[in-house]
Amino acid sequence: MLKLTLKPGDYIDIGENIRVVFSGGSANNIHLLVDAPREMNIARSSAERKSNRTHYYKEQGISEQAQKEIAAILMRERRSRLEEAR
Repeated sequence: MLKLTLKPGDYIDIGENIRVVFSGGSANNIHLLVDAPREMNIARSSAERKSNRTHYYKEQGISEQAQKEIAAILMRERRSRLEEAR
């Protein structure tokens, strides 16, 4: 298990598709923002224990052209990050 100390605004990338942002908190609570693909189920532990989970209904897909444009944008962003890391 990895233990991290984060300041508000700091984030953690998990793989290429998931980003967890620490947005602040108080003594007993923290505030996290999770940016992940819609098909990934994300639930906190107390919600996971409930038996009556809500179901996700997939939205209508986007066009093939839009998918290609999004993929190109993501590739440019990844290349930019790799170049910055060097």
